[in-house]
Parts: sequence; structure tokens; C-alpha cells
Amino acid sequence: MLRRMLWIVLLAPLCVSAGANGQEVKPQGPLPLWQGKAPGSLGDAPGDVPSVTVYPAAGSAASPVIVVCPGGGYGGLAAHESEPIARWLNTFGVTGVVLKYRLGPRYHHPVELHDAQRAIRTVRARAAEWNIDPKRVGILGFSAGGHLAATASTQFDGGDANASDPIDRQSSRPDVSVLMYPVITFTDPFTHAGSRRNLLGDNPSQELIDSMSAEKRVTKDTPPTFIFHTADDQAVPVENAILYASALRRNKVVFELHVYEHGRHGVGLAQDDPVLKTWPDLCATWLKGKGFGQK
Repeated sequence: MLRRMLWIVLLAPLCVSAGANGQEVKPQGPLPLWQGKAPGSLGDAPGDVPSVTVYPAAGSAASPVIVVCPGGGYGGLAAHESEPIARWLNTFGVTGVVLKYRLGPRYHHPVELHDAQRAIRTVRARAAEWNIDPKRVGILGFSAGGHLAATASTQFDGGDANASDPIDRQSSRPDVSVLMYPVITFTDPFTHAGSRRNLLGDNPSQELIDSMSAEKRVTKDTPPTFIFHTADDQAVPVENAILYASALRRNKVVFELHVYEHGRHGVGLAQDDPVLKTWPDLCATWLKGKGFGQK
């Protein structure tokens, strides 16, 4: 059945440089998301300080921006799903903002979600300073980072107009969402048990499990979404992507789903795989169609 789904036919190579003009952009950061200790902080170690690193797009016009959430099972942050992704976004005129969010088992929900929401709000609040368009703010995540991106795409608010902190006045809703081999559900049998344990603890209630299964939180206000997965992913079953796509369909949310027949989990840009390395071009084309990038 999966072979009859939307398979990949484009085979154009991807050149991963840094800026649209061929010049490598200099990143800004890491920049802490809060002045002083972050809410819920348990200490002052590097892992207690959520931050963003900004990779500006080339050019003088205000660019779209995408917050990048690396994977790692909510217990680590994969380097190959961090800076290389921001550099790839730069190649078609998108500013990449790599999020360093706090991790389990030291931190549990809602800390990680609050870090992602704060990143989105920060981007909008500092739009003029960073030369970005606050009306074109997306989120992208891999694996557990995909779960975080999906959670931010289904649990958001319009900001608090009365907040003393101007950042908190900004909306946390992303305008687009990109999910790469994402963890979506925390329900058995298709969940990734390690991600669920790191985020929710050893014995989460069924109510919490359900509330953090992103496919159950999709509404008509969930942003347009691009999803990439492989049919034989041995770590995060492809059913995660299918469950989310089905929920988007039921709620009439625009989406594009690409399921490749073969491929291991955690491939990142997949430049060493002649088939999977086509996903970045497919995604870039989709993002450009949504106003994210130079056509």
C-alpha cells in the first residue's frame, strides 16, 4: 500500500552552500532566549540555558525565517540537523534560526514547548533587528525535534497583549511547519518510547500521553505542513507521518507528504544517499510556493 502513496520522482542534486549569493553568512549567537534564568530552570549549566543561533539570509530585503529543532530523542541535539540545515535554508533566501532547547530527562514537558514558543516569539519581536519578515515565520524539526515542531504547530497562542515582556506579546503560531521523519504520536504501538520517556517521564498519565500526541491536536488553524519520512524507518514508524497527514486532511489543512520506500532514520540532508538526498529540493520548492524563499 505504501508503494502506492506519493513517491518521490525528482532527482535534482542539492548544493548546500550558505548564502544565496554564494557567500557564507556569519551566524549570530548563541543568544539566550530569556534574560537571566529561563522559567523552570534547574541550574546555570549550558544545558539549562535555551538559546538560538541566527544564520541570516543574504540580501537586503527582509527574509522569511524558519526555526530549526534538531532531533535527538529529547535527550540530545543532533549536530547534523542543526547548522547544516540553517545553511541549506540560506541557499534559497531563508534565515535559519537553530534552537537549543532544554532536554530530558532533566527537563520535562512543558519546558521544551515553552522554549520553542519563546523562539518563535523572539524571532517576531526582533524582526527589524534581524531583517526578517514577522509574517513569514516557520518551524522545522527532525525526529523528536519534529515532535516539538508539530507540538508548536498545534499548541500555540496569539500572545499576551498586556505582558510586560514585549516578546511575550508576540504570537507563537508558526506560519508553516516542516516535519522530517517526525515523532508524532505518544500512543502505542507507533510511538518512539525513548522520546516519550524523556519528555513525559517514566509513568505519564494517559491524559498526558493523549494531549502530547500531535495528531490528536490538529485543527483548521494548524499551519500548512511538509512531511518527509521513509517507509521502513526502524526507529520512528512511518505511521507517525501518516497519522499527522490524515489529521491535516480531516481538518482541511494544506500539506505535502513524501514517503520514500527505503531509508534509515536520522539521515539529515542525506547527501550520501542518491535517492533520499532529493528531499531538500522537494521541500525548498514547497516552501517557495508558500512564500518562503527566492523562486
